[in-house]
Amino acid sequence: MTDTLLSAPLARLEQRDAFVHRHLGPDAGEIGRMCASIGVADVDALIAQTVPAGIRLASPLPLAGAMPEHEALARLKAIAGRNVVKKSLIGQGYYGTHVPAVVLRNVLENPGWYTAYTPYQAEISQGRLEALLNYQQMVIDLTGLELANASLLDEATAAAEAMTMARRVSKSKSNVFFIDEACFAQTIDVVRTRAHYFGYELVYGKAAEAGSHDCFGALLQYPNARGEVVDLTAPIAELKAKGAVVAVASDLMALVLLKSPGAMGADIALGSAQRFGVPMGFGGPHAAFFATRESYVRSMPGRIIGVSKDARGKTALRMTLQTREQHIRREKANSNICTSQVLLANLSGFYAVYHGPQGLRTIAARIHRLAAVLAAGLREAGFGLHDRAFFDTVEVEVGARAPTILRAAEEAGFNLRSVSGTTLGLSVDETTTREDIATILGCFGASTDVSAIDARVAAAGGALPAELLRSDAVLAHPVFNTHHTEHEMLRYLKKLQNRDLALDHSMISLGSCTMKLNATSEMIPITWPEFANLHPFAPREQAAGYLEMIEGLADYLRAVTGFPAISMQPNSGAQGEYAGLVAIARYHASRGEANRKICLIPKSAHGTNPATAQMCGMQVVVVECDDNGNVDVADLKAKAEKHAADLAALMITYPSTHGVFEESIREICTIVHQYGGQVYMDGANLNAQVGLTSPATIGADVSHMNLHKTFCIPHGGGGPGMGPIGLAAHLAPFMADHVIQPTGGAGRPNLGQGAVSAAPFGSASILPISWMYITMMGGEGLKQATEVAILNANYLAARLKDHYPVLYTGSKGRVAHECILDIRPIKATTGISEVDIAKRLMDYGFHAPTMSFPVAGTIMVEPTESEDLGELERFVAAMIAIRDEIRQIEAGNWPAEDNPLKHAPHTQADFLGDWKRPYSREQAVFPLPWVAENKFWPSVNRIDDVYGDRNLFCACVPMSDYAE
Repeated sequence: MTDTLLSAPLARLEQRDAFVHRHLGPDAGEIGRMCASIGVADVDALIAQTVPAGIRLASPLPLAGAMPEHEALARLKAIAGRNVVKKSLIGQGYYGTHVPAVVLRNVLENPGWYTAYTPYQAEISQGRLEALLNYQQMVIDLTGLELANASLLDEATAAAEAMTMARRVSKSKSNVFFIDEACFAQTIDVVRTRAHYFGYELVYGKAAEAGSHDCFGALLQYPNARGEVVDLTAPIAELKAKGAVVAVASDLMALVLLKSPGAMGADIALGSAQRFGVPMGFGGPHAAFFATRESYVRSMPGRIIGVSKDARGKTALRMTLQTREQHIRREKANSNICTSQVLLANLSGFYAVYHGPQGLRTIAARIHRLAAVLAAGLREAGFGLHDRAFFDTVEVEVGARAPTILRAAEEAGFNLRSVSGTTLGLSVDETTTREDIATILGCFGASTDVSAIDARVAAAGGALPAELLRSDAVLAHPVFNTHHTEHEMLRYLKKLQNRDLALDHSMISLGSCTMKLNATSEMIPITWPEFANLHPFAPREQAAGYLEMIEGLADYLRAVTGFPAISMQPNSGAQGEYAGLVAIARYHASRGEANRKICLIPKSAHGTNPATAQMCGMQVVVVECDDNGNVDVADLKAKAEKHAADLAALMITYPSTHGVFEESIREICTIVHQYGGQVYMDGANLNAQVGLTSPATIGADVSHMNLHKTFCIPHGGGGPGMGPIGLAAHLAPFMADHVIQPTGGAGRPNLGQGAVSAAPFGSASILPISWMYITMMGGEGLKQATEVAILNANYLAARLKDHYPVLYTGSKGRVAHECILDIRPIKATTGISEVDIAKRLMDYGFHAPTMSFPVAGTIMVEPTESEDLGELERFVAAMIAIRDEIRQIEAGNWPAEDNPLKHAPHTQADFLGDWKRPYSREQAVFPLPWVAENKFWPSVNRIDDVYGDRNLFCACVPMSDYAE
């Protein structure tokens, strides 16, 4: 072998495609054995049986070859080096922050935290559920309200959700929503987009005058965009007296010191948790907080973590009131949001845990003191400032000197905000130093003697009047008062991590969710300062590296999808759906056909689809599926013809949500176009298309891409995600723009179109992950990934079909990249459900596949291309062993309610306690020999969901409850 290598060509020794083989699970030998096992000669033969020939790409993806990891990192580092990172005093919802190093290394950079999935299987998610409960408690305390969710996508989206929630709960007959004109501009932009499609009338004005309006709801900002801190108690009371629901956008750091929105009477409080230890990252991802009154819980958007009990009566956590979710309620859902920002919410919650109430007060007080010193120094130099109270932001009248001062500050390493031709804005944050203040004062020609100015400010007591300061204690729970040394924090983080199952332990075979490798080389760049520390509204010339990387990724996605236009703004798949349908609605309106509001959606569709359609003011018409799980083409044609005059769109997933490449897909697209509609392709299953076909080739007009699925951004325990959209040329002028930083390239065809997310390029700091993935895979590598994903799914389907029927297959008996196993016959004969199988898989060390979606009583399995044959076989062995356990029930050897499945998952308490069950302890916890080698112990037994919903409690519980 060595001799062969010594005489091999240099190109072979360079291993330029080495990463491809790191990413793909099966090697060439395993692929050959798997093909033989399922009865095909090779992967090409399998693809020919699976993907319809009529939609196959005629040529390879127009992408370069694969690049080794070290080269890709070096190239991206060079691109990042084009960013110029200055200290930002721009503010407007984005601030410098110090990420505690212990949290950076052990959470943000730790696959045990970032590769976990949404905590639907709560028994193996107790660690991140506790972290999210901490986050909710932090938000409850600081906002002064009774209930908080586990985060939303960004501050502007949260404001839009507050508006629609206000409409749901308000008893006012008005159609008017009031907006404080001093809200952040990007928030107003997003709310305006959302309001248009709900048909709400927006009225703008001063917060103090809000009560004079008859409206169903109002959005006020505190502190506002000008930095002013004003007691909103009176206008809130006036609004509520008229039946309005009042939302206050606020700042968690300011609320450490300030009177809370709840204390002022607000019904909803929202904002960004970014400055609690999450880098600016050119706009995201950041967790948006959202709090309200407990009586509004069923109308609240997003996910809520609640407290329940397990089968032993032990305190256990879970997502509460899951029936509120869009998966179940569809077009009647509170929101189309499918994920939250779990990883980022956890970072912010841990920031509060690490610093504690006293630490946070010190940080907030220091920020305010530096702002007060800055303001005093400017006043003493003769500059005009507003005379309202402020926390961290001041606006300064400088007259004709504005350009000169801006230039001097930039040369000194600082970005200030240009409010107008004569006014500058300055926001102080945690990273600002007294030396920074001196330098900035010098740029204004003011005194730089910070110590002397500080002495005068301290004597005056700062710039916040006593009546605006909080009088209540916050963060009193022990969790915020215990872990202040690094040792304590490190051990707390490790304890929580040990309670969670993530991809660093075993395969997560979730259908429709694509839990594939999140490679280390893909993750490394997100914490580079050049990407992490840039403000989203920094001058464009300072973001040259970001813009090059984003455009490079857009070029990659153009090649993959076949679309000429890409919008990077949507910061989740649900946001991508919304942005795509908004583009379609704008297109129809531009042609004088705003009446087109009928949206056809197959019965099998993901729950976000109908929820999104109703958010865009569209009426959902459901299209039936045939017995094989395919769209009923005759029903589609009949409904398209019936609604021809008003047909807006078809929303369709491909391959279908049933896990099959429907052979009539081109005919389906043609029918919709024939009757004047546009085709929206849900990109949930794009991982089965890349390199083989594409949305544009198939006939779609717009499609979103889940970068957290197909392109390797990790799921983060339930977020972050990114959902950029690809658009045909005729829709490109209608994609989202941004009011502060326009997003369009040359010609800017979308100039002035309203935004759908707070930042111009969504969660920009995670885009390097997908850039790295595609760069390291190359065009051929991406195609191989798709082929292996399809191979792995067909291998599992073939290995399991004799034990669990495969519900749907294509005309040649093949599935796409996922397969649905039918559990309904088992339940009919034994009472064992898909839930029981899901819980029992935990005892074997696996996370369950997707349950009861898209068909109730089934499980949907997606192995992805990253799992090797050994891991696939371990999963198969577990599933077959569970089927054999079910056969013991069928044979009457175990009672229907007293067996390993009904008692699953089993904990150490079960193993060590009294044992009076008809199966052995070893059968319970070590059901196969290899399980003991890498045992994952669930920390709680099966959780009582009903108890948690009936006894709603969504805040931190006494620490003693966790130790029971």
